[in-house]
Amino acid sequence: MLEGVLFGNVSLRRFEPRDADELYALVERNRAHLSRWLPWAEHETRSNAGAFIASTQRQHAANDGIHTAITVGGPIAGCIGVHGISWAHRSTSVGYWLAAEHQGRGIMTRAVAAYVDHAFGAWELHRLELRAAVANTRSRAVAERLGLSLEGVLRDAELVGERHHDLAIYSVLAPEWRARR
Repeated sequence: MLEGVLFGNVSLRRFEPRDADELYALVERNRAHLSRWLPWAEHETRSNAGAFIASTQRQHAANDGIHTAITVGGPIAGCIGVHGISWAHRSTSVGYWLAAEHQGRGIMTRAVAAYVDHAFGAWELHRLELRAAVANTRSRAVAERLGLSLEGVLRDAELVGERHHDLAIYSVLAPEWRARR
């Protein structure tokens, strides 16, 4: 299950409509940090935060994946989720972000591992993909710590602000993950 205690005082839980103000405030406090890598962060609004939460609830209801809040001691510290599920191909991709003050503690590595476990366990998927800007060494390190394979680089694949980023594509297949776990 993707909800509950991850470790210590770090948990994953589904977003609720009441989380919009807290989520927006977290993004606002981390806007400069997040805007380096995430195209939506520079222009995030309270309204967008509420719309995002509503979309995560629709996604879950449609059996198209899940997004969860990452909480540390109760307050939201970040977000992780899948970008939809291709049931025909039994694959998905994961995305995430974490507030600057919570980085470097293994939180995201454990959260991504929980999502991979769930994708290959409960959902019985075959492939999971993770994309990160080539220059985003912290995000790439999550994939590398978990043993995901670097498949290649998509040149100028994502526009963030006024700058295109190359994206590193990592993947893991269910048999590979099971063999390592």
